[in-house]
Amino acid sequence: MTRTTLDTAALAHDLRLGVMRLARRLRSQRVDTSVTLTHLSALSTLKRHGPMSAGELAAHERVQPPSMTRVVGALEAMGLVSRTPHPTDGRQVVLGLTGAALELLAAEGRARDAWLSGRLHELSPEKRAVLREAAAIMDELAGA
Repeated sequence: MTRTTLDTAALAHDLRLGVMRLARRLRSQRVDTSVTLTHLSALSTLKRHGPMSAGELAAHERVQPPSMTRVVGALEAMGLVSRTPHPTDGRQVVLGLTGAALELLAAEGRARDAWLSGRLHELSPEKRAVLREAAAIMDELAGA
């Protein structure tokens, strides 16, 4: 192996661990622990992509439809998801977010942003500048 390959492999390892640790810390900054991370993921997908069928939501979340049916049932029971008739297929319904879901997602985002802002504030301006550049690079990597 070349030195460049070894350096890249070491960077990949270190970056993966750092991203995982940061993600774990961000996930722990919860507003409402009665809503699971699986529930939050499904709600976030609906917010990002708009109303959709349970099958489409299952595909986005990469879970089997029966699993998503259970998730949707729980979200509906909590008043976070609404069902409306599908405009062209009478056998399906379209899932959408309720106002309560939008409020919950906003509160969750604010809690995580507040924690991260506090941690970023502890860093030097130079380190924050490096992270600003790294954030753009990480977004580029994620889009690939």
